[in-house]
Amino acid sequence: MITTSIVITLMYLLLIGSFAFGFERVKTFKLEKTPSKTRFSVIVPFRNEAGNLPALLTSIHALNYPKDLFEIIFVDDDSDDDSVGLIEKSTTESHVYFKVVLNERKTNSPKKDAITTAIKHATNDWIITTDADCVLPNHWLEGFDEFIQKNNTHCIVAPVTYIEANRFLNRFQLLDFLSLQGATMGGFGIKKPFLCNGANFGYKKSLFIEVNGFDGNAQTASGDDVFLLEKAVKKHPKHVHYLKCEHSIVLTKAQPTWAQLINQRKRWASKTSAYDNCFGKCAGLVVLLENALVLALVLLLVLGALNLRTLIFSLFIKCSIDFLLIYKSAVFFNQKSVLRHYLLGFMVYPVFSVYVACWSLFSSYQWKGRRFKK
Repeated sequence: MITTSIVITLMYLLLIGSFAFGFERVKTFKLEKTPSKTRFSVIVPFRNEAGNLPALLTSIHALNYPKDLFEIIFVDDDSDDDSVGLIEKSTTESHVYFKVVLNERKTNSPKKDAITTAIKHATNDWIITTDADCVLPNHWLEGFDEFIQKNNTHCIVAPVTYIEANRFLNRFQLLDFLSLQGATMGGFGIKKPFLCNGANFGYKKSLFIEVNGFDGNAQTASGDDVFLLEKAVKKHPKHVHYLKCEHSIVLTKAQPTWAQLINQRKRWASKTSAYDNCFGKCAGLVVLLENALVLALVLLLVLGALNLRTLIFSLFIKCSIDFLLIYKSAVFFNQKSVLRHYLLGFMVYPVFSVYVACWSLFSSYQWKGRRFKK
């Protein structure tokens, strides 16, 4: 057991250490206020988001980008609240071009269907997806535009973080999300991109058509972002980039309850078996093994079958390297205050992650009022 724990811990150290190294290799992109040129079609799928849409609509109206260079396509996925009414009212009060279309359901994935539906209506070649519970920064489209003008790119992954709140549940999710964002940037830095977030994801419409959209993974309910990234990396590996720009950070809401958080993470975990990226699968396996190892070592210590030194070794390595990556992310996102809660989150996370991973293998989950089978 001691040899196994050392091997797994060193594998984990190498993996997370490579992400921390890669994080620094992704250059920070600075805006230079160059004239805007790129035309965007922004896609926002929604289902019963009346409580979240006002904040998103306000941020859209505040975008510092020529109104004639972008359109917003909202895709209604069978809402039965006042979401559509809020969007239509906002349309009459703004010079931004809004379009609301009904989702054309064809697969097991409502969101993939929504994006496919919207792209049929998109009039511009650059697509950017975001979510209805997001808040967009004023210079959001400027960041994409200047990056596109300066780089030969077909696909752009951009930063997302949670809005901070004064609750442990929020802080726990934020710490976890910062680690995911650090791994996302780090993957790009070591030329192994494997993660992205559909709340801030851009690509050419022509690329979407070239790779046949979501064909091949449309039956997996989640993964509208990662599966498309995998296809883009395979087709154009030198033209997929990360936009590491502080003016391009999209804010989104953390889950309000533990039950909803667990369902969200089950949803995320459900797509891992369908990954076509060996590095992504291996990274996920190493992380799971390390968290399971921590629980196993604690149990063995309690049973008297392990000495304390082995547990301290694994915990020290994991705690140190995790903190390094999360610290780098927290500095970039200007959310260093959450680090005060790192140790408590560190103690909870192995239990949480192993629980979600195990249950995602066998159980269904609920999302947006629907139940999805494994």
